[in-house]
Amino acid sequence: MLYNMMEFLAHWGITALSLWLAGFIFHGISFSSKKSLFVSALLLGFANAVIRPIVIILTIPLTLISFGFFLLVINALMMLLVSSLVPGFKISGFWTAFFASIFVTFLSLFVGMFIFQSGEYPISIPARQGVMI
Repeated sequence: MLYNMMEFLAHWGITALSLWLAGFIFHGISFSSKKSLFVSALLLGFANAVIRPIVIILTIPLTLISFGFFLLVINALMMLLVSSLVPGFKISGFWTAFFASIFVTFLSLFVGMFIFQSGEYPISIPARQGVMI
């Protein structure tokens, strides 16, 4: 259970870091506070885990016709959805969300490769001594 919590916090932190850097690179993205940044990262993870798969299933024909490029539009729409729900997180338009979602995806993947290396337990948690009940 501790491993699952550590993995969740690491993913949340990576997403927050990626959004924070996207705010510096893309002038159309802004956060009013650290709280809005962390809430946005948490809600973006939730949207990508729950809402995004439903939207992907509903748009399978369009995704197939576009050879999968419509998935980039879905990623941008998830960012726009989060920016509309979180006060203090602003995205100026669709194209900013489109390119920022590509940036956030690749940066999260790149940073995640270093943190979650191959192996059963990538984040090392010290083993406890004694009998486990």
